[in-house]
Amino acid sequence: MKVYYDKDADLSIVQNRKIVVVGYGSQGHAHANNLRDSGVEQLVVALRTGSGSRIKAENAGFGVAEAAQAAADADLVMILTPDELQPALYRDHIEPNLKEGAALAFAHGFNIHFELIEPREDLDVIMIAPKGPGHTVRSTYVAGNGVPSLIAIGQDATGQAKDLALSYACAIGAGRAGIIETTFREETETDLFGEQAVLCGGSAALVQAGFETLVEAGYAPEMAYFECLHELKLIVDLYYEGGVANMWYSVSNTAEYGGLTRGSRIVTDETKAEMKRMLEEIQSGAFAREFVGENQAGAPGIKARRRLTAAHQLETVGARLRGMMPWIQENRLVDRAKN
Repeated sequence: MKVYYDKDADLSIVQNRKIVVVGYGSQGHAHANNLRDSGVEQLVVALRTGSGSRIKAENAGFGVAEAAQAAADADLVMILTPDELQPALYRDHIEPNLKEGAALAFAHGFNIHFELIEPREDLDVIMIAPKGPGHTVRSTYVAGNGVPSLIAIGQDATGQAKDLALSYACAIGAGRAGIIETTFREETETDLFGEQAVLCGGSAALVQAGFETLVEAGYAPEMAYFECLHELKLIVDLYYEGGVANMWYSVSNTAEYGGLTRGSRIVTDETKAEMKRMLEEIQSGAFAREFVGENQAGAPGIKARRRLTAAHQLETVGARLRGMMPWIQENRLVDRAKN
């Protein structure tokens, strides 16, 4: 697998393009600010009238326009709105206005891979997918570093799609850390699986179940919060720094023995079999169809789950305990007033 860096890309390619960043959420604000700081002067943020992010983008000094208006003058449109909104946005506002030979870019392959968006044949279709949240993409760039990113080429109408993708990736800081070429299919399916089985779904369910087990056994919820959620960051930082072996090296002998002898009782063969079923749902498109259907119905299921999560004792106890640790907020990645 070849890894590309700043030296392998021509930053002037993206610096000389008229770029539109659609959306100003976690990824949108990071891409727009990093691009500007990398010398991209012809940059517009596309947001609908009434968007809550509009004032944030304007306060950051960006020109803001409706997607249809912005697309008409663009050489490259990077779509960074939620996956479920992208097909209608492309169909109704971007495709009719995007000039021939322009480029369409994504940070996730969902809509291209599952053919919810079918781009015109004259367009370059590329993906630049940072392997980290947008807030991290921005904070590491400001610190002089970068987040590793993936690139993929879905359609190379001009013969310059890869060079453009590399240039864009370096402009958001990825060339400082490493850029790996993949495919829309591989990025989409592995990303969805990681989110569902481990990073978001699996870890959140494990934390909540551990918290409930201790509280139901009569232990103080504050103790349960510290042991099952708060200290998880300490362990994840050890993973991040040097892998699983680094974590075992760093924890106590008691923790190592207990973890090595008991962990497989939590993540069993049955758990792995369920992971395989989840992967099959992703590969077959069943998850994508379920997700699209949920949003077409107004997202009643996810809204109900959000309410239940917010009301859980884990959240109420955690909010109170975090209030005792002001340094957490001082060093926060997410500032909802700005990004």
